Amino acid sequence: MMNQNKRIWKQETSLDYLNSMGKDSLGDHIGIVFTEIGDDFLIAKMPVDHRTKQPFGILHGGASVVLAETLGSVASTLCLTDLTKYTAVGLEINANHLRSVRSGFVYGKVTPIRVGRTVHVWNIEITDDSGNVSAISRLTTMVVGLSK
Repeated sequence: MMNQNKRIWKQETSLDYLNSMGKDSLGDHIGIVFTEIGDDFLIAKMPVDHRTKQPFGILHGGASVVLAETLGSVASTLCLTDLTKYTAVGLEINANHLRSVRSGFVYGKVTPIRVGRTVHVWNIEITDDSGNVSAISRLTTMVVGLSK
């Protein structure tokens, strides 16, 4: 794990900015809202409702993965120094669904495993309203140059 308590973000940001970034996106459609920014973590919440449940009434695993990828992708973006030249794109994601959730909210917390020059690896832990872990995910992103 990376050194905790060290600010890793290269971009200045706010919760208002993070929540406006996702306007009219999948995350916005399913109700993802960023709620906390730490020196080396982000937290967002997502409702467990008609938008995010599967037909049997529990949180859809794909919705958990959307929350995880949203958190990790935004975290990678905040670690870049020049957003006019570079962006971060998802390379691989996995998830282990550990406990079903039927209602309320789930909360994702993203923390760095490794933030390198061209590859970032993130851990995302998703919990329910009671703090029970419902899913664990790992996202790998790659930093790529923007085409002109």
